[in-house]
Amino acid sequence: MMDEFEAQVLSDLSVLKMQMAGLMGDGNSGRIGELERRMERHEQNWQRAKGIMAAASVLFAVVEVAVEAWFRR
Repeated sequence: MMDEFEAQVLSDLSVLKMQMAGLMGDGNSGRIGELERRMERHEQNWQRAKGIMAAASVLFAVVEVAVEAWFRR
């Protein structure tokens, strides 16, 4: 026979098990998997933005050199 304490512990463990299943999901379908996918998309967007800024800075440097050469004539 279970006493009240054991029943409460089993009830709490059942709730914890359901919460962990929601957090982990089946494979990558849980909330942690979704967070990982969001972080990967964010990192890809960040890398893309850094590449665009690097290309823009090179373009502006080339334009600046061309303008300086034009005005020195």
